[in-house]
Amino acid sequence: QVQLVDSGGGSVQAGGSLRLSCSASGSTYRDVCMGWFRQAPGKEREGVAAFYTSGGSTYYADSVKGRFTISHDYAKNTLYLQMNGLKPEDTAMYYCAARHGGCTHFAKEYNYWGQGTQVTVSS
Repeated sequence: QVQLVDSGGGSVQAGGSLRLSCSASGSTYRDVCMGWFRQAPGKEREGVAAFYTSGGSTYYADSVKGRFTISHDYAKNTLYLQMNGLKPEDTAMYYCAARHGGCTHFAKEYNYWGQGTQVTVSS
């Protein structure tokens, strides 16, 4: 069983930066994919970035490549999303998620979810 608590959202101007954190309890050290999803009003939840704990492979949506960086601190059992060069279209509720096994970008394949943290980017 995995429990996730995400935090770090806020309001910034375009071009600004934020770092999201996801504190995990339970075993996420091996063969677990931890990822970030986001959902804007009226839109489907979409995958943003993911990190596979066995080996450290990372995955990014094309829309955030070069701007966002996902990382994982094994000692703290915490997942991070560093977001630079934020754009108004990044505005959404961001959710941390986890699943046993490899990474996918389908939200329905993730079993564990954080409560969400709001990111608002103004132009």
